[in-house]
Amino acid sequence: MSNVPIDCDRPPRVSVILPVYNSERYLAEAIESILSQTFEDFELWIGDDCSSDRSLAIVQAYANQDARIHVLANPTNLGVSATRNRLQAQAQGEFIAVMDADDIALPDRLSQQVSFLHDHPEVVCVGGNHALIDAEGRLLTYLALPPDNEAIQQSALAGHGSICHPCAMMRRSTLQQIGGYDESLKSALDLDLWLRLGEVGHLANLQTVVLHYRLHAHSISETRSTEQRHNARRVCERAWQRRGIEGNFEAGYAWRPTADPESQHHFMLKYGWWAFNSRQRQTALVYGWRAIKLRPFQADGWILLGCAIAKPMPSEEP
Repeated sequence: MSNVPIDCDRPPRVSVILPVYNSERYLAEAIESILSQTFEDFELWIGDDCSSDRSLAIVQAYANQDARIHVLANPTNLGVSATRNRLQAQAQGEFIAVMDADDIALPDRLSQQVSFLHDHPEVVCVGGNHALIDAEGRLLTYLALPPDNEAIQQSALAGHGSICHPCAMMRRSTLQQIGGYDESLKSALDLDLWLRLGEVGHLANLQTVVLHYRLHAHSISETRSTEQRHNARRVCERAWQRRGIEGNFEAGYAWRPTADPESQHHFMLKYGWWAFNSRQRQTALVYGWRAIKLRPFQADGWILLGCAIAKPMPSEEP
């Protein structure tokens, strides 16, 4: 890292907000991915929510070396919604970019999103496509999200995650206008935000990959799968009522493994086939073995393993 000079006479164009709670394993990589952006006119606000590991020490070490980093340590554990609101209240940038402590922003993320919002004044929030990686950073697949406002809104009203939260960049004035995050929600807070933002402006997704989104067993989405589905329905019902429409909630399924072995087996297969179709043979082998360990007498794990060992992948076809 190097000391980066900042102009104290004007606010930065972008404020990146990064809540942290017991994130020491991945935190440095997340911070480095922001500091390595090609777009440099930003401040990075990091809020530690009373971590019991080395997270705060890691954050402070980075802050001591880069003047763009500001640290906000919560006096008590407030939760992620309240921490995000505290961070955005401190932010000075025209735009607020969301970041999570276990993900990796690609170098041109901020540059692309600032340019898009500048060129599309009707858009109040822009996300982007993203890669899914596992706990070890292995590629699983790439996800493309709906690009235009109508498709994003329709998807969100049905309960789907139509914008990847740590890919989002919003206009700070609009986020303040709608009152920030709903602190009563411990999950599905991003879906609620898109629905409320979509009532005052347009939403969009860049059709380029802007972030590597990490799937691991300690993430909020994975540990609160049932609660997340309940809250997603709740925020959709509130949006239907606000908009005076009859909605249809479609997202009544878990999108991360639960503690149930059958759920874990299902997702090991899903991750394995994702990896295989992304030409990640070794990763497909890992998840084939994991599926077999969970359900050794079911054929599907063995089929995945056999394909990962012997079947040609698209790039290997003669």
